[in-house]
Amino acid sequence: MADKTADKKEVKRPKKLPLFLGILLVVAVLTFLFKMFSIWAAGDSAGKGINFDVKNYAVLHIGGVDVWITESLVNAWIIMAVLIVFAIAARVALKKFGDVPKGFQNIIEMLVEFFDNFVKGSAGERLMPLGNWYFMVFGFILVSNLSGLVGLRPPTADWTMTFTFALITFILIQSIALKAKGGRFFKQFINPLNIIGEVARPISLSFRLFGNIVGGLILMSLIYGLVPVFVKFGVPAALHFYFDLFAGVLQAYIFSILSLSFIAASSSD
Repeated sequence: MADKTADKKEVKRPKKLPLFLGILLVVAVLTFLFKMFSIWAAGDSAGKGINFDVKNYAVLHIGGVDVWITESLVNAWIIMAVLIVFAIAARVALKKFGDVPKGFQNIIEMLVEFFDNFVKGSAGERLMPLGNWYFMVFGFILVSNLSGLVGLRPPTADWTMTFTFALITFILIQSIALKAKGGRFFKQFINPLNIIGEVARPISLSFRLFGNIVGGLILMSLIYGLVPVFVKFGVPAALHFYFDLFAGVLQAYIFSILSLSFIAASSSD
């Protein structure tokens, strides 16, 4: 009887690395094919008439305040809708999850396990409650960075979007530090350099993310405008692997790990 119980507990779980590499390969192939199709559909117009301005679709007048409905805001709504649908699908599928993960369950468990270890390694056990928030931030920034692959202007190519997330991180840094240190929290502001350092954090965080994403957007647009038509079917599409796929994942990771590291450092004695 004890042997049967032991057998039930020893459930073999599939390795995560081959699954991750498989997903990455599929995404890379689909990215290349989609970009090839986009270039073919655009024809000679690809790369011409480049405009880096953020489009404004409408202006709402609410209580004497003008609310601008921009392209970045609309694209952010689209990405939020996609993430909400994904979260609902994961919640429904959660009821059918078994002891041995496979398929969609394997993907969900891999994401959750990866980010739990990520938060634990970056901020420690005591700040694990922040994992839910930064899992959402990481997911939104990641999908935003990758949205250029499907023809959307990445919301993270708009500084107001990146500064909003950086400002929330700044508020978390100060509030958690105040809770951890109490009255000692205010001693650091005796030195003016510390004040400058604190104010510089959200600015550097926001500009790092914004600069990398909008820089890739500009470079790819210039490449499309400069190379001959027959070259557009290979070189620029391949460069999207770095500027959209690799850089997009990397910048989402950097923003999250820096935010958690800043919070952990500010709350420590």
